[in-house]
Amino acid sequence: MSYYFTIIGTQDNPLFEHEFGTSKQGGDGQARFSEQARHLNQFVLHSSLDIVEEVQWTNGQLYLKVIDKFFTNYISCFMTAGNVKFLLLHQPTATATGTAASTRNSTSVGANPTSPQTEEAIRNFFAEVYDNYVKAIMSPFYRVNMEVRSPVFRQRVAAAGRKYL
Repeated sequence: MSYYFTIIGTQDNPLFEHEFGTSKQGGDGQARFSEQARHLNQFVLHSSLDIVEEVQWTNGQLYLKVIDKFFTNYISCFMTAGNVKFLLLHQPTATATGTAASTRNSTSVGANPTSPQTEEAIRNFFAEVYDNYVKAIMSPFYRVNMEVRSPVFRQRVAAAGRKYL
């Protein structure tokens, strides 16, 4: 499974972006997006912001689960109390989407993007990234809606991805 994670600020500006692949079940942690899809990921996530704004008022939770689907890509969202959005675009592996029988029987995170196991893994990923995000923005040098450029934060996001996804 390939993942594209981004943090969107209160003015719909990107604050952080990170692309990675699954490390579970023999994955090497490298994203498998095609070159064309790599450029399209930003547009897909930003187009889902309208859906995020609709869902956030109907759902009282911070974790909004899967909010949108674009072909075989799924978009999950986590909202902070300050209206900063964490968006995760996840693309199942080609073998996972090949047959309906394989997705029904498999419990792996990459096999079924809407399964409870996958939802729980994504929620845990968002929770850990949120903890690290709060620590990063508590810096006295950080201003609201400023891009997060910390290499330590990037390493911690990658570590959370390896741990949960």
